[in-house]
Amino acid sequence: MADASALLSVSDVTIAYPTEGGVHTAVEDVSFSVGRGEKFVLLGPSGCGKSTLLLSIAGFVAPARGMVAVGGRAVSRPGPDRVVVFQEFDQLLPWKTVLGNVAYPLRLARKMSDAAARREAVRFVEMVGLAGFADRYPHQLSGGMKQRVAIARSLAIDPAVLLMDEPFASLDALTRRRMQEELLGIWEATRVTLLFVTHSIAEAVLLGDRILILSKGPGRVRQIVDNPAVGERDTVRSLDAQREIQELLGA
Repeated sequence: MADASALLSVSDVTIAYPTEGGVHTAVEDVSFSVGRGEKFVLLGPSGCGKSTLLLSIAGFVAPARGMVAVGGRAVSRPGPDRVVVFQEFDQLLPWKTVLGNVAYPLRLARKMSDAAARREAVRFVEMVGLAGFADRYPHQLSGGMKQRVAIARSLAIDPAVLLMDEPFASLDALTRRRMQEELLGIWEATRVTLLFVTHSIAEAVLLGDRILILSKGPGRVRQIVDNPAVGERDTVRSLDAQREIQELLGA
């Protein structure tokens, strides 16, 4: 059973949905908890239900059994306390500028005036290093820049939990590496509670305070690993952690 006192609790969650061949179980009897300000990674092979589980935490997919709770309240629908950054680059409004994309949800979710939303948006655009691009439109941005805008927009809403579904998977290797470092810097500045989905062992070790390893679908908890090498890249400790996780995935 997940810890009911944690900020995020996932308790005995099973997610299943009908298909032409019958009922497909994506994840089964998954339990874990995430503390306030923690960086928690869901890691596993393709098809293990990582993204499905994240969407259930976001409130888009209802569990067949079990419960998801944030701040002690059961999740039954999407809400501004849980914001998702997706892998796709087309999650921005194409007719709005960088600043407009960040300001828009502030008016909706936080009921800010136009002037207040704009001031707050400027702060988060600067945080992700895009101050010189505030008046650009999404089609004028690279993939990495679009993901920075998506992160800025999500953080500006001030969610309890930031949910990230393989947000760097479609980026080239150098941009992905830079975005990982920038995410660590953003976390240091905000201490937002982070739930990050990836299938990259190296990325999981770099970003996660703890790493939940899911088995091949239906996804079950294989192990939750305390990561001694968070924030480290290519050190002896990080390489040892990667080898340990590789062994657990292959078990």
